[in-house]
Amino acid sequence: MYTATVHKPVVKPLKRELVITHVFKAPREQVWKAWTNPGIMIRWWGPKSYTSPAFKIDLRVGGTYVGCMRTPQGKDIWSTGTYRKIVPQERLVFTDSFADEHGNAVPASYYGMTGNWPPELLVTVIFEEQGDGTRMTLRHAGIPTDRLRELTEVGWKESFHKLARVLG
Repeated sequence: MYTATVHKPVVKPLKRELVITHVFKAPREQVWKAWTNPGIMIRWWGPKSYTSPAFKIDLRVGGTYVGCMRTPQGKDIWSTGTYRKIVPQERLVFTDSFADEHGNAVPASYYGMTGNWPPELLVTVIFEEQGDGTRMTLRHAGIPTDRLRELTEVGWKESFHKLARVLG
């Protein structure tokens, strides 16, 4: 007897990754420091109308960061993550999670965020020399929906415009 088996095609979900490239008119070492020095991070972290009152960095594989963005209305939004890979002046790979003011990971709903946010996202930042400047590519993986990805993209791009001003 012959039996036929119908196989349903395996459909893998699209990788929910945001990719942004920005070229800075600054040496790679300076752009690297802007990502690894908390005193510089607080000057550019967050969208254009946000400030960053606090940032702590333990820059080592397994080390963490804890940072705060303050909205124009005065609401603090904290984030934390763990550094997974560090290649000085070339690559940073770290996790990214919403956090409370003590650096404990919290769900996105803690801040009233909607959508099916995973508890942890992954950020990769690549630094490449480009002439007398630096080409920086950011990959932010795990953002749940197109609308939230759009909002996140706007936030990152506004942050990078602030970073460009900080770098001079």
